[in-house]
Amino acid sequence: MRILICAPTSREYRAMRYALDHASALRHDYNLVEVGIGKALSSAGLSRALATATQKYDMLAVIGFAASALGRKQGDIVMPSVAIHHDAIIPEGFCPEITDPRKLLGKDKEAVFTGDSFVNADIIREVKQRFGVDCGLFDMEIAAITQVAEMYGNIPVVAIKYVSDVPEEGHSEHSYDEFADAHSDFTPLLLRIEEL
Repeated sequence: MRILICAPTSREYRAMRYALDHASALRHDYNLVEVGIGKALSSAGLSRALATATQKYDMLAVIGFAASALGRKQGDIVMPSVAIHHDAIIPEGFCPEITDPRKLLGKDKEAVFTGDSFVNADIIREVKQRFGVDCGLFDMEIAAITQVAEMYGNIPVVAIKYVSDVPEEGHSEHSYDEFADAHSDFTPLLLRIEEL
């Protein structure tokens, strides 16, 4: 299978580049691209990568770090099954191309909620109440990346994320930085992709 791995940040790109360069044997054919942080940059970065690709991809894999609601702990690897824009406050049914959940290939029951900001405990509690969920991941790219994947022929998307921080437990951007600094080899994430 031909897979494009999407890394939002330079740190995530380097960690996956290290894993790919040090892998002894791989089942799939991989390309790696740094798409950028946030919905706009990641959409533009992925669109550029897909428009200039010489071959079609069978799958997109979005890797990296994500915050989590209570129920997960730092270091957990989660492969969510759905992506939702949590900061798209639009009346129900008015703009489904933005508000409808997007299916991911992950087997974990959690949704990943995408928004253009780091989340804190208050934001997470509000999102959980609004969507009627007890758990979930929070990132800044995946829901937007799924929309780009749809535009380029409905390429399937899988997300594989390390839980870097749990804001409801008091974690902050410093907790994220400390965790990310300590996890500079994404071999465990690459192995999850290899299992697909």
